[in-house]
Amino acid sequence: MSVNTIGKRKSGWAEIAVAVFGRFSWLGLLLGAVLFASALTPTLVPRDRLPQGALAGLCFFIGYALGVFFTWLWTYLELPQRSVTPIRYVAAALSIGFVVNSLWRSAAWQNSVRAAMGMPPVDSINPFVVCGVAILTFAVLLTLGRLAKWLALMLDRRMQRYIPPRVAMILAITVTALLFWSLANDVLARAVFRVLDASYRQYDALLEPERPQPLESGKTGSSASLVAWNELGRAGREFVASGPDAADISAFTGRPALEPIRVYVGLQSGQTPEDRARLALDELKRQGAFSRSILIVITPTGTGWIDPAAMDPVEYLHDGNIASVAVQYSYLSSPLSLLAQSAYGAETARALFSEIYGYWTTLPKDKRPRLYLHGLSLGAMNSQLSARLFEMIDDPIQGALWSGPPFVSATWRTVTKERNAGSLVRLPQFRDGRLIRFMDQSGFPQQETTSPWGPVRIVYLQYASDPIVFFNFDDFYKEPDWMREPLGHDVSPRLGWYPIVTGFQLILDMLVANKTPIGFGHVYAPWHYIDAWVAVTDVRGWSEDQLAALKKHFETAEEKGATSTKDTPEPGYEGRGG
Repeated sequence: MSVNTIGKRKSGWAEIAVAVFGRFSWLGLLLGAVLFASALTPTLVPRDRLPQGALAGLCFFIGYALGVFFTWLWTYLELPQRSVTPIRYVAAALSIGFVVNSLWRSAAWQNSVRAAMGMPPVDSINPFVVCGVAILTFAVLLTLGRLAKWLALMLDRRMQRYIPPRVAMILAITVTALLFWSLANDVLARAVFRVLDASYRQYDALLEPERPQPLESGKTGSSASLVAWNELGRAGREFVASGPDAADISAFTGRPALEPIRVYVGLQSGQTPEDRARLALDELKRQGAFSRSILIVITPTGTGWIDPAAMDPVEYLHDGNIASVAVQYSYLSSPLSLLAQSAYGAETARALFSEIYGYWTTLPKDKRPRLYLHGLSLGAMNSQLSARLFEMIDDPIQGALWSGPPFVSATWRTVTKERNAGSLVRLPQFRDGRLIRFMDQSGFPQQETTSPWGPVRIVYLQYASDPIVFFNFDDFYKEPDWMREPLGHDVSPRLGWYPIVTGFQLILDMLVANKTPIGFGHVYAPWHYIDAWVAVTDVRGWSEDQLAALKKHFETAEEKGATSTKDTPEPGYEGRGG
């Protein structure tokens, strides 16, 4: 090997090192510090130190990248260049000031969110951990960014041998962007989805020793059932084997009660959504579900989970004279399922509703149960897609309760956009309130509590602190209307909007929205469901004192980790939020 070759090789490595670890942009540091400080401000839910640090580091990198781009653009346009040495010192001082001040205030900002949810304050070490994680995140992203820049410049030099310089530059940037996008999306993202899908599938198939197969022939998953116990999946087994029984309900109400019917069909029970929907209908018939007074068609969350906070109260309210049915459509959690299999969830929800509704309409109207829809989170979105208005005009269902509907839910978005003038985004009022009403922890708006319902009752239960409901891609560049209105009592009064940063904050909020205390964020409380179900299913025979006692019962049970009078733990609550 020649000396010249060795020299060229060293020069090449040195070039890469300079490209990756070279000097910093003063404008980039300044903009990065501003975005870093904004990232530490509060939004809807509390953030732990590690995700908060990663978010702050990401925002610092975005600000830095913008500063580098503006500097390059200034030079590219051949605008006047002046000595920037004094400006560097000023920018460095301002950057340090922004970072230190925001870290010092970050604990108070986070505590304002935690106080709104009744949570203890963060530890004093929190700002230091956030700073360390942010530095590490910024360093990794900066290294990747400078590698991308070096690759683009290298390709540009090579291409200029054959094509005009400006064309070469555009092609080099395009090729580099496509390469990094392909690596991130096609290679990394697909690999992550495959691993997660496989792990969730294995977790879903585990048979929990503490949850034995039901012995009663009327239960789904029993030896007499059309659905095999080991094919129900973890969420399905939790659903059919938990919840209050007739004895629990009678012990609380002092009245005779029936055993609630719960039917669930897992992904392994059929090849297609239609197969699983038909099996669900057959199992409902086998258990006599169509002789009950209430039938609820549930669309579960991404993992197949059904919120016990929603279903346990309504079974009490109707003395067990109720049946419910659900079909699983995914193993992934709701955010991942929304990204990877959103259409499949809607297809399954549609197949189940069509099968149930088609049979229900053949029954005499005075002898069939009242039919309702329910879904939480991704289940709420897919449940809204399951029923079509034009097919129910002659024979409509009785209503629906949708909690925590994702911001992409078409029906929810339309109703919210067309709300009555003067009503809030977080608690809209739609026309005369005969068809659709919204409620939060405090119930319905006062003017809706006395107005009459129509023949169909639809209720949206949503918290002002639920980012899955209120996020919008416009938040990156436009302040949302709900931030300009009076904030909910469960939202920090220090919340503010910042371009670019708020969008990323709310995305992180969505990922951790099920880590809040029950009754906040994306974790809906059973005592809030009680008022919702009373309104939707037109509950009769319960006094205000009895309803208050039922709410207290669930509050006490939640503190003990149980949802029945047996005081036994309910593992279903561990999967809260789906």
